[in-house]
Amino acid sequence: MKKTLVLAASAMLLAGSIAFAEEKVLIDFTQLTADTMEDEDGNPTENSRTLMDYSVAAGATFTDDQKSLMRTSLAIPNWEVQLNSSAQNVQAVSLSQVKAAPVKESANVPFAGSNVMGVRVVFPTWNSNANAKIVPPFEIQAYEPLADLNEDGTRKTEQTDEQKGKYLNEDGYGLVTNVGTLKSIAVTTMGMNFPHQLYVLLTDNDNVTRRYLMGDLFFDGWKELRWNNPDYIPEVRTREIRVYPIYPRGTPFVKFSGFQVTRDASHIGDDFIGYFKDVKIIFDKAVLTSDRDIDDEDLWGIIRKKETDRQTAEMSRFGGKQVNRYYEQQKMASEDEFKSSLNEDSSSNAQKTNANANAK
Repeated sequence: MKKTLVLAASAMLLAGSIAFAEEKVLIDFTQLTADTMEDEDGNPTENSRTLMDYSVAAGATFTDDQKSLMRTSLAIPNWEVQLNSSAQNVQAVSLSQVKAAPVKESANVPFAGSNVMGVRVVFPTWNSNANAKIVPPFEIQAYEPLADLNEDGTRKTEQTDEQKGKYLNEDGYGLVTNVGTLKSIAVTTMGMNFPHQLYVLLTDNDNVTRRYLMGDLFFDGWKELRWNNPDYIPEVRTREIRVYPIYPRGTPFVKFSGFQVTRDASHIGDDFIGYFKDVKIIFDKAVLTSDRDIDDEDLWGIIRKKETDRQTAEMSRFGGKQVNRYYEQQKMASEDEFKSSLNEDSSSNAQKTNANANAK
């Protein structure tokens, strides 16, 4: 009798978690418009919500002015295209890129007036399997707390009361917390009649990245591609019930790691153009949020310590990579044209002629 009551209680608890399954936007590219840090022409280059300062990983040889430029964000033009080794050549690597694609302002056009992600990939023209990953400029931070920016562009260390317990990349910026079992994934994309396959790459709290096949892009216009979990069990009585300690296990999450476009050797190569608006997920909650008699975290602080250590490790990896890129950028040639030797010669000859005339 006692065993039956325990099983019934467990089933009711799990059924409750299923009832509270949620749909959330994992990443919305219309929110990643550049709105801060203007360039020489006065055009913004970075996204203020996702702006990250990596000067903390720089050495003491950099000046304060140099460190003030060591900032980057998830603004759409910062995203990268990574070709597989057999598809890499100088032309393909240089021309494959990501841009902010403005949608026409019209009543009959979806997402009118917004910027979506536009991608160009140059695949091999010969018969060869190839793939390209569209990835963020840095690993989306899972443990970076939500906070406002200071006037100098750095992020404040203190959170407001409304921001406490929230992370920087939640609410459509690449991170969803409290994720149990994934039920469905959806991608809103514009097809251009390419036969290539599209995958979504997601990374969990165990740092395991999985890819999910969304289907092919062989259609024209906007469409929502959907992946449904074939192993999802909707009937609670047929599920394997597992009970985990509530504290201090922490809250599981998933974060967006990019897209992957694959081209079969038998399909057309050369340029691929694609547009993406957002990625959404439907999932079971990992834990039910409820008020407990004792605030475990305030008493023990175990999760806070773990997240601080992970946040420090994330920032170290992210900062080191960005500093190396800054080094490389400073070494790059900035000139596009040669100084004309013809003009210099004629000017020099004119000066010599005038000097000779004055001497006479």
